[in-house]
Amino acid sequence: MAQPTRTPPNDPSYDLLHQQGRHPLDALFSPHSVAVIGASERQGSVGRTILWNLISSPFGGTVYPINPNRKNVLGIRAWPSLEALPEPVELAVIVTPADTVPGVMRECAKTGVKGVIIISAGFKEVGPEGVKLEQEVLQIAREARIRIIGPNCLGVMRPSTGLNATIARDMARPGNVAFVSQSGALLTAILDWSKGEGVGFSACVSIGSMLDVGWGDVIDYLGDDPRTRSILLYMESIGDARAFLSAAREVALHKPIIVIKAGRTAQAAAAAASHTGSLTGSDEVLSAAFRRTGVLRVDSIADLFYMAEVLARQPRPEGRRLTILTNAGGPGVLATDALVAGGGELAKLSEKTVTELNGFLPPAWSHGNPVDILGDADPERYAKALEVTGADKNSDGLLVILAPQDMTEPTQTAERLRPYAKLGKPVIASWMGGSDVAAGERILNDVGIPTFGYPDTAARIFNYMWRYTYNLAGLYETPVLAEEPQGREEAERLIREAREAGRTLLTEYESKRLLAAYGIPAVETRLATTVDEAVREAESLGYPVVLKLHSHRITHKSEVGGVKLNLGTAREVREAFEAIRGKLEALGKGDGFDGVTVQPMVKLEGYELIVGSTLDAQFGPVLLFGAGGTLVEVFKDRALGLPPLNTTLAGRLMEQTRIHEALKGVRGREPVDLGALRKLLVRFSNLVVEQRFIKEVDINPLLASAERLVALDARVVLHGPEVREEDLPRLAIHPYPVKYVERWRTKEGGWVVIRPIRPEDEPRMVEFHKTLSEQTVFLRYAGMMKLGQRVAHERLARICFNDYAREMALVVERAEAPNMGELLAVGRLTRLPGTEDAEFAMLISDAVQRQGLGSELLRRLVDVGRDWGLRRIVADILSGNGAMQRVCRNLGFQIIHPGSVGDNVVKAVKEL
Repeated sequence: MAQPTRTPPNDPSYDLLHQQGRHPLDALFSPHSVAVIGASERQGSVGRTILWNLISSPFGGTVYPINPNRKNVLGIRAWPSLEALPEPVELAVIVTPADTVPGVMRECAKTGVKGVIIISAGFKEVGPEGVKLEQEVLQIAREARIRIIGPNCLGVMRPSTGLNATIARDMARPGNVAFVSQSGALLTAILDWSKGEGVGFSACVSIGSMLDVGWGDVIDYLGDDPRTRSILLYMESIGDARAFLSAAREVALHKPIIVIKAGRTAQAAAAAASHTGSLTGSDEVLSAAFRRTGVLRVDSIADLFYMAEVLARQPRPEGRRLTILTNAGGPGVLATDALVAGGGELAKLSEKTVTELNGFLPPAWSHGNPVDILGDADPERYAKALEVTGADKNSDGLLVILAPQDMTEPTQTAERLRPYAKLGKPVIASWMGGSDVAAGERILNDVGIPTFGYPDTAARIFNYMWRYTYNLAGLYETPVLAEEPQGREEAERLIREAREAGRTLLTEYESKRLLAAYGIPAVETRLATTVDEAVREAESLGYPVVLKLHSHRITHKSEVGGVKLNLGTAREVREAFEAIRGKLEALGKGDGFDGVTVQPMVKLEGYELIVGSTLDAQFGPVLLFGAGGTLVEVFKDRALGLPPLNTTLAGRLMEQTRIHEALKGVRGREPVDLGALRKLLVRFSNLVVEQRFIKEVDINPLLASAERLVALDARVVLHGPEVREEDLPRLAIHPYPVKYVERWRTKEGGWVVIRPIRPEDEPRMVEFHKTLSEQTVFLRYAGMMKLGQRVAHERLARICFNDYAREMALVVERAEAPNMGELLAVGRLTRLPGTEDAEFAMLISDAVQRQGLGSELLRRLVDVGRDWGLRRIVADILSGNGAMQRVCRNLGFQIIHPGSVGDNVVKAVKEL
């Protein structure tokens, strides 16, 4: 085996291998040195406050005031410029006027500054000139690889390290909660409030205008921060939606992300060409995005911190069923109202629980939930009741309420409940009152049972808890594979021909053909341009029939009398044809009559649904599902989601609506095939994702019954001919990258398919891991990893559910049964956060090793890296894994032995 080379200091990979884990944002959050540009002694100035905060709270680094007009500032030697400093600085804090910032940034670039916080205001918020300044600053930063927080921000605070690069009055207490805010004023208010409440922070970030560093960057960084256990966000705008969603989904799997978003009352577009367009609003879309990524949205600042506390102290509930234990009826009722109004449920006490409670509670106890143990309840009665109800498997959580009465002992009761702080399900409490219950509240809080002043507040918090569990569960559930669309080319042709003709509206006939191309069944529809043709088609289909206006210009047919139902004879068909044409002429829209469509009259035995998509300004295409029909805007029973969907996500979209319960079967009706409906939604999602020139589309109604799913009407609006492909709005979530699906022939002549992994591959990944020898496992994981660990659902769900914007796993499967066959190998490319680098890893089944699969997978991963615009790809390889090292060398990787990694590991590096 060739001996690995040593890393020369001038090697392009040297900085990567010897940066000892420094993240690019470390320059902003953990700098070794800081320069304050615009440092001042003037009382009340921003430059004085920033400098004072930095020097009065040691953070382990050097602070340099930059002021060309002074020899010292606050007793510290001042420097005229960054170039005059005795050493390069990592972080520059800029407080000079906006028009000076581009010049300061050029000096930062010249002197090797890695991070900049721009406190200064006067950028895009003042108009076009400010926007121009911002773009100039950003261009300088990008060329020099400088990361920027701001402008128009308060700065960054890290209480655990002592860094206070903000204009806040005081340093916060250290803690494990990170708070990131777009509002500087709110951040300072929270910091002031936190001192009285004893709340501590791992980081406080005023993110400002997000010229460079946005939500996604900060969430990624804090997700890897060991000092941070939960991340709280105050959001006014989302910025880069894809970056936010990508980072949030990754981090939410192991740290709570809790957000309050201002601007709930923003109105949707006033006019839209489809029902779907009039039903969506950006705030609803944002809520859907939060659900999709496991982010918890709350409605108040207080709830933001309540949830951080509760999730840090108590486990998440498995479901929405709450048991309420109280010594007073009224508070129990208030808690019940809040619980049910928020979607929670009262747990039904089991017979065993009721029997046990009967054994020691007074006869007058409530014999149900809420469990009213009466006003004379002593600490022992509370403890026994909590122990019994806590053991009931019908309950997902417990709320203990104490209302102070003459015979109540709040402190002793709290003391007696200490042993029940860890029941395996959440326990929260409401000790109602003031000074009389304060000691009891402290006891409960100290042992990890969160307390709330009012029972309805506690019930509301429990509702947030189960919703958070529900959101996270969607990230882990394994979906069922839906059928691949077979009619992409037909769909593309229909859309292309319409756009070439200058049309932005497909006819109903074209729309149904488009749906059929994606496997969405539609009622048989025939065209007729004359009355005689209409009669012939009606007689061919069989009476009764429906006549609908066929028009290239008019979208809502029923609003112009363009729908005639239940026509049973040729005469009625003739009369209907003339009536539709005559109504349009009477409305002055005669040129919109292009004939009619003839369809069989379908009995509306089932449920009328709507399935649609429209565009959101921030998130691009958005999906809609709900109750349909002509009163769709009146009932507004709908839910929104982001494409692409799989069957799990489709099911969760359906669960957000009231009609979903009816689809399960009510009042003697047979249930709808929900599995088939989920697959239909997946196919509709594929249509929206792949046919990007569609602007709006809805199916209304989609008739759903036990026997079938069929689209009775459809409407498709296209982007105009002037819109180019590169101008189309970007999908918020990266779709399945079809471009990387390809057949390939092995050295032995067998055909395989190499494609990106799917969430549906989890069962096949389990079987794949069973084919690996101990030697293969050791070489991949640098040690032994048991099969049970490798195939654990939580692990494989994470591996199979790729965010294709930040990672790409390619699997190799036998070509005989694409998407269903045996997996033979998997290779993964993962971006390294905050850098332009990525790391690869690979596993190949023992039975097919030495057939060229490793080389081919790595070659394709390198191509993916080039498509991503990466600078380099790296990997750690055991020094004994000569085969993998040879594959890397053949593809242009350098094999380097960095001493810091260890003697048994080499680093493979390829510059792109």
